[in-house]
Amino acid sequence: MQTEARQADALYVLGDLFDFWIGDDDDSHFAQSIKSEFKALTSSGVPCFFTKGNRDFLIGERFCEQTGITLLPDESVIEIYGNRILVLHGDTLCTEDVRYLKFRATVHKPWLQWLFNRIPLCIKKKIISKVQADIHTEKSTKPLEIMDVTQSEVERVMQYYDVKLMIHGHTHRPNIHKFATQNHSHTRVVLGDWYTQGSVLVYDNNGFELQNRPF
Repeated sequence: MQTEARQADALYVLGDLFDFWIGDDDDSHFAQSIKSEFKALTSSGVPCFFTKGNRDFLIGERFCEQTGITLLPDESVIEIYGNRILVLHGDTLCTEDVRYLKFRATVHKPWLQWLFNRIPLCIKKKIISKVQADIHTEKSTKPLEIMDVTQSEVERVMQYYDVKLMIHGHTHRPNIHKFATQNHSHTRVVLGDWYTQGSVLVYDNNGFELQNRPF
C-alpha cells in the first residue's frame, strides 16, 4: 500500500483482511494503523474497494469514513481495461458447507449486527474469542472438500452475471482455474491468505498475474 498500490489505478480487497474485525469501535493500535494506511492510500488519489469477508463482515460506515474506502456488495461486476469481471469473497460458493451458510445467514441479519455493535468492546472481544474457538474446533473435523467452492455453483453464478472471469478469496488456496461450459472458456482466480506470504493479483493492460510475496 505504501509502494506498488500508489501507482495502481485502483486497489481491491476481497475480504478476510483481518482474522476478525470486531467492529468499527476497535481502538487498538493495530486497527488504527490499518485505517491509517488505507487513508493514506485513498488520499493519494488511488480508489480502494472492499468486499466484506466472513471474518470482517462487521466493517461499517465509520470504517469507510475514516479510511476513504468504498464497500462493494457481496457480488460485484467490475470492468478492468474493458473486461467484465466478477469479484466476491467466495464463501457463498461453498454450498456444501451447509452449517457455515446457516451461520452466515444468522450473523448477517441487520438487527443482530445492530445489537452486537452496541455491546461494550470488552464484552464483544470475549464473544468473538468464543466464536473463533468454536469455528477452529469445527474446521479441524470438517472434510476439506466441503470447505471448498462447489463447481456447479461457480458456473451458475458466472452464467448469471455473464462473465468469463471470476476472482475471489475465502478458501485461501491460491490458484488459477480454467474450465469450459457450453463451448465457452472461463477462468476462476483464487487469492491466498496473508499468514506466511502476501497473495496479490496484479492486473494491467497485458493481462493478469497471481503473485505470492514472501514475508
